[in-house]
Amino acid sequence: MSELMKAAVFEGHERIVLEERPIPACGPTDAIVKVTLTTICGTDVHIWREEYPVERGRIVGHEPVGVIHELGGAVTGYEVGERVLVGAITPCGSCFFCQSHNESQCSGHEDRWEMIGGWRLGNSIDGVQAEYFRVPYAQANLAKIPDDMSDERCVLLADIASTGISAAETANVQIGQSVAVFAQGPIGLCATAGARLRGAALIIGVDGIERRLHLSRQMGADEVIDYTQEDPVAAIKRLTGGRGVDVAIEALGTQPTFEAALEATRPGGIVSSLGVYGGKLEVPVEAFVYGIGDKRILTTLCPGGKERMRKLMELVRHEKLDLSPLITHHFALEDIEEAYDLFGNQRDGVVKIALSPNGHDAAVSGDLRVSTGARAG
Repeated sequence: MSELMKAAVFEGHERIVLEERPIPACGPTDAIVKVTLTTICGTDVHIWREEYPVERGRIVGHEPVGVIHELGGAVTGYEVGERVLVGAITPCGSCFFCQSHNESQCSGHEDRWEMIGGWRLGNSIDGVQAEYFRVPYAQANLAKIPDDMSDERCVLLADIASTGISAAETANVQIGQSVAVFAQGPIGLCATAGARLRGAALIIGVDGIERRLHLSRQMGADEVIDYTQEDPVAAIKRLTGGRGVDVAIEALGTQPTFEAALEATRPGGIVSSLGVYGGKLEVPVEAFVYGIGDKRILTTLCPGGKERMRKLMELVRHEKLDLSPLITHHFALEDIEEAYDLFGNQRDGVVKIALSPNGHDAAVSGDLRVSTGARAG
């Protein structure tokens, strides 16, 4: 009989509950990782609300840091006990999409493609809000964590940092350009940081929550706009001499923010869309200049793989990126229902929650402090 572990399981509308499940078996190309820290993502909330389809009974979560517990026989260059960061996207490295450098769209099969691409953890296979999880294609997806980096400094790199920064990369933001980022939640804040890393001269953060506008400036915004106080499109046009921004990043996934991003972009500019849209999305022809304004709409799924994770860790190690202000709350895995309720309903100024499977007894490298249900210091 398999040894059991605790895991957060999707059971229906606004029901993600703690259950006992068998520790996953390790195949020849897999690794089993013991989770030391993970988080709740906005996409997990879409699952929690049944806005994104995931089968009931699925273990959720896709932002893990942990320790290698078991290695498949085909996996080389790693040892049991090593600390690793695993991306939310787990490309196989050999399919058509991986070989075409579209790793996030990895099929894992040469003869077919699935809409979910390379997002497997907590989606098409069991995820990481558990004591242990299985890493598919482990050779391509285990990124060793340097000894001088704590789990807390790494955990947000698995998804939101990789995704947010990719918005600026996909849009090919150039030195000296102007960028507006609509919505300053965790993904949007990382998109703001990405625009700064790419050398944008004017970065504008748009949100309606004062704390997030403050964080936006911390992450690199030069100007912030409270959309509850003024029309963000008019404000952006004013800040850009009436022309509009070179790049607008949509980081929420709603029709109003998408339309505003499109309208705020100059002719010949780019809308880089990161949001997960819960329903039908329409392109308003006026904002699209009736199709003759040379505006481009680009979408991005989180880049994954071990080399992507290594590069992001290097940004943090060399103090080019600091995500520590984004973790506002810590919970033990056993309090998963309370954590989802707080995060899903955006109470108590929450930006990002860190989850520890071992609660107060977690033996975590570095400066992690786990305090169930408490605000981070």
